[in-house]
Amino acid sequence: MSILGAIEAGGTKFVCGIGKEDGTVLERISFPTTTPEETMAQVVSFFQNKGVEAIGVGSFGPIDPVKGSPTYGRITTTPKPHWSNFDIVGHLGSHFQVPIEFDTDVNGAALGEYTWGAAKGYDSCLYITVGTGVGAGAVVGGELVHGLSHPEMGHILVRRHPEDKFEGFCPYHGDCLEGVAAGPSLSKRWGVPGAELTPDHPAWDMEAYYLAQALMNYILILSPQKIVMGGGVMKQLQLFPLIHAKLQELLNGYVQLPAINEQIADYIVPPQLGDNAGLCGALALAKKALAAG
Repeated sequence: MSILGAIEAGGTKFVCGIGKEDGTVLERISFPTTTPEETMAQVVSFFQNKGVEAIGVGSFGPIDPVKGSPTYGRITTTPKPHWSNFDIVGHLGSHFQVPIEFDTDVNGAALGEYTWGAAKGYDSCLYITVGTGVGAGAVVGGELVHGLSHPEMGHILVRRHPEDKFEGFCPYHGDCLEGVAAGPSLSKRWGVPGAELTPDHPAWDMEAYYLAQALMNYILILSPQKIVMGGGVMKQLQLFPLIHAKLQELLNGYVQLPAINEQIADYIVPPQLGDNAGLCGALALAKKALAAG
């Protein structure tokens, strides 16, 4: 079985791993994301002499994942200092002469859950991460969704909660979904990190109000067969039943399907791959690169 390299390139930390085509992680390492020079030197050092036959990269963004584009393989307009326009694929390609597949971290996680996790056996799925930011990746007909670029589902507009006076923290849109529902919005709105709020705190009802709106939009547009919700905020498992109830209320019987009306707890679920969703997603991207040659 081929040995694959996986990189979960996050804005806070990089996770690198070695694994097999069946999703088994053999070795992993993580280190803080600093400058591209320092961070990528650690990446190259980790993979040196490991004999990987392909590398998958799931990266923070925005990125350019469109093959043939002049800026393919680059992180583009990120606010992360020093990383704007950095060519990850080019840098890796100068050290390793193997196929490389490059996509967003959430697209990678979607592919990982589709290949080995909660969405295995389905034709389509959506993976949403709610953490430092909000992002989503989609698999439709077994293929990751791209267009002009990659989806940016974390920046959709949502209706304001009637009791929410927080202005939002997104530097581009203020109170888009990410601006009102990502982890930093919890700490800025309530004065403490979300992890310190009690399970019955009103914060979670407001959080579910925003996330249910987003899911309604995604369901009406993409109609995914499975929805997986991960990220640090979604470790607050009391959110799931709140989201389920608010989503059903918002849809108001318009979508008459058993998955939504009767089995919603099995339709919108946490990642089956847990904290390995991102790394296994990068492995799934490496597997895709190997198959494409």
